[in-house]
Amino acid sequence: MLGKTNHTKLIILIDPDKYNPELVKMANASKVYCFFVGGSKIKKGLFEKTIRSIKSLTKIPVIIVPVDESQISKQADGILILSLVSGRNPEYLIGKHVKSAIKIKATKLPTYPTGYILVNGNAVSTTQKVTNTKPLQTKKEIIETAIAAELLGKKLIYLEAGSGANNTLKTSIINAVKKHITVPLIVGGGINSIKKAQAIVKTNPDYIVIGNALENNPTFLLDLLKITTPIILN
Repeated sequence: MLGKTNHTKLIILIDPDKYNPELVKMANASKVYCFFVGGSKIKKGLFEKTIRSIKSLTKIPVIIVPVDESQISKQADGILILSLVSGRNPEYLIGKHVKSAIKIKATKLPTYPTGYILVNGNAVSTTQKVTNTKPLQTKKEIIETAIAAELLGKKLIYLEAGSGANNTLKTSIINAVKKHITVPLIVGGGINSIKKAQAIVKTNPDYIVIGNALENNPTFLLDLLKITTPIILN
């Protein structure tokens, strides 16, 4: 499901704590590729409830992005296995994965091992706070980390400016990373305007992820649909 693409596809990130069913209904009328579902802090029972609700409203695939073993559901269509390769906290490189491995395997869902690279977005992100890691700063270390992640067997690279980032990733960084990897590239963080979305789409990553901007303003999805690029075309 999450492979190389001919043009950028749109993924909506849903935090169960901020879930809005109306956004899912709106997505049905668009060409949203899939939903990512996950969050740093989720109330007990809310994760499964959110997955059930989304699945009842749409046939668009749901990929869960678990922070820990409590965020795993066999109701989903796949699981993104994130390794925070930009940080050096062993819990988020392998520790959390060990604790959830048996539960993930039991779901029999497709899994997508992903090198998650947090890049400085000019704001302290939730990811930084939760994982106690720092984002990468320079193009050189970002490129080297992406290459290393692919060499370690990651099937996807996810460049993230961080939840609520003030700035998106620089297009020069996205282009540089694309030149050095062969696996699909996901880009997210700080994409809260059409101008920013268009700039990233022009670099043609395989997937673009938008979360906070749609949580705050679901009608932003309608604006995205006006972009005359293949961003939201399957």
